[in-house]
Amino acid sequence: MKKLFLLAIAVISFSISSQAQDIKFGFKGGLNFATLNGDNLAGDPDGRTGYHIGAVAQVSLAETIALQPELLYSAQGVKDVDIDYVNIPILLKLKFAKLFSVEAGPQFGFVVNDNLDTAFSGLVSDVETKSFDLSGAVGAGVEFGPFFGQLRYNFGFTDVIDIEGLETKNSNFQVSVGYYIF
Repeated sequence: MKKLFLLAIAVISFSISSQAQDIKFGFKGGLNFATLNGDNLAGDPDGRTGYHIGAVAQVSLAETIALQPELLYSAQGVKDVDIDYVNIPILLKLKFAKLFSVEAGPQFGFVVNDNLDTAFSGLVSDVETKSFDLSGAVGAGVEFGPFFGQLRYNFGFTDVIDIEGLETKNSNFQVSVGYYIF
């Protein structure tokens, strides 16, 4: 999976021309402060501190508006229940004073790793994660030349764990830093 992820990043980076002034391409990484929200959850589950890393593009649509697609590996879930995703957020970005920005849009997540069998062994049989997660994302950012920082909150629309009568939606606060290579 890691080789496939790195290959996808390499193909994307070579397919975008460095001469294009209205497209930026870079990498980002940071911390996740994730938990699961929903009805009928026993108590308040302890969150999981994880990480995210991946590629980001910024396509200018106008002087103050851009589209920002990303490809991220993201470690989410709660304490003792790891659920890792490849997330693809596609955000509309509004820029202010060429330094600050706000962003919002959908995020499409695909489960690539989980430990539910271990976490729920003996408690529930046949527990599975759903393979797809649809979330919304809102955030803010700052840019200093090729460097950028972002704060983002991702809130799930779909259930994450397939257990009848249990509602589990992702909730993830992200702090990111990154660098545009061109």
